[in-house]
Amino acid sequence: MNRDIFSLSPYSLKKEQKEAFLLKKLQELTLFHKLHCPEYANILLAFGYKEQNYKTLEDFFALPVRLFKEYDLKSSNEIVKTLTSSGTTSTQVSKIYLDKETARLQTKALIKIMQDFLSAERLPMLILDTKAILKDRKKFSARAAGVMGLANFGRKHIYAFDEHMNLDREAILAFQEEYKDQKVLLFGFTFMIWQYFYKELRKENIKLHLDKAILFHSGGWKKLEDEAVSDSYFKESLAKQTGIKNIHNFYGMVEQVGSIFVACEYGHLHTPNFADIIIRDPFSLEVLEHGKEGIIELLSIIPQSYPGHILLSEDRGVILGEDDCKCGRCGKYFKVLGRIKEAEVRGCSDTFEGK
Repeated sequence: MNRDIFSLSPYSLKKEQKEAFLLKKLQELTLFHKLHCPEYANILLAFGYKEQNYKTLEDFFALPVRLFKEYDLKSSNEIVKTLTSSGTTSTQVSKIYLDKETARLQTKALIKIMQDFLSAERLPMLILDTKAILKDRKKFSARAAGVMGLANFGRKHIYAFDEHMNLDREAILAFQEEYKDQKVLLFGFTFMIWQYFYKELRKENIKLHLDKAILFHSGGWKKLEDEAVSDSYFKESLAKQTGIKNIHNFYGMVEQVGSIFVACEYGHLHTPNFADIIIRDPFSLEVLEHGKEGIIELLSIIPQSYPGHILLSEDRGVILGEDDCKCGRCGKYFKVLGRIKEAEVRGCSDTFEGK
């Protein structure tokens, strides 16, 4: 493929064309990181890396995501931003180093994906978080990076919580009044929306009328599962309390910037042209066929400044199909089932320990 991948609709490539594109790009990235990241080169050597063995996407070596907590892995000396992961049971966090090119590609990827779900016009935006997280512009947590990334698609930003995560009722009601009967954008992390937005609104018997709102949310499902809150119950409850019906979950991780997988109107998470997933058996690491549950491996062409292009996550998932979702988007579509057993519980919204 000679055309710039970002000039295409983000879900336009079918299986054969997409795999050929990714195979070439990932081979180039693997060699690049091998030459520029000594730690990555040593890992490949230990596992018998041979470039000619990579004939399919399944042949690549997947770096366990946990290694970013143990080592400073980078392939560039021109770092402009450092991202840190979330995590509540460990003092260690992943550190992800971005140079200008990787940050640029991250932004381009996010724009292409979000524009597929949003109009080109920037909408008035209610951010279901606190402005206090945006303190250090050069060193962001995954939560802060998520807020900053999505904030680019809105305008006249209003934050729903004060610095202590208390609901700012006046700001929320003023936002509703100013933009009633208009299309607006909301973003927040799943558990925080449930705990500090929905529950507080319900507790104070405040009903909103945001019928034309679009809500994007991500992370923190483990805590909701503990409360027996399913995706459908989450949506139904929010719709009843706020009027919001257009709700999109998305999946991603700070260790692989630029790769977010947004749920379509049928609730399926979709892989864009420049990223993909593979499901592997948790014991043998053999590739599993569609419909079988296993560990999620993530592939992306975005990470240039660190070897995060092929990662073995600590999440369970299942591929539901490929190129045939009812929404019309090409590529694999899938479902995330939670953390693998004994993996560290994490999620961007989990980094807030409580008031």
